[in-house]
Amino acid sequence: MLSIKELSDRRRWRVRARLRRKSRGRLRLSVFRSGKHIYAQIIDDGRGATVAAASTLDKTLKSRLAKGSDKTAAAEVGKLIAERALAAGIKEVVFDRGGYLYHGRVKALAEAAREGGLSF
Repeated sequence: MLSIKELSDRRRWRVRARLRRKSRGRLRLSVFRSGKHIYAQIIDDGRGATVAAASTLDKTLKSRLAKGSDKTAAAEVGKLIAERALAAGIKEVVFDRGGYLYHGRVKALAEAAREGGLSF
């Protein structure tokens, strides 16, 4: 019997493998959701480097947010990652939800990133 950690790892790698097949060279917008915060980063898998990153722990967001674990905080992170990506010259990415359901905070981050100018 597999543990919860092993099952979530399988789900995450299954999603990521599907993204690699369909990405056509685009960079990956990866989301990590913890109990208290949410993190997003744009990764160039070809170079193995992070191009842009944002989280609820950023100094610009931390002072404005009441807490880092709600949909409004996720939306703010989505706007910030879109702003930083556009500053780096990135407009098209592929969205890596990391095994999480496209629901709640993950969905709020994705929709805010789309409104901020990213397309995926």
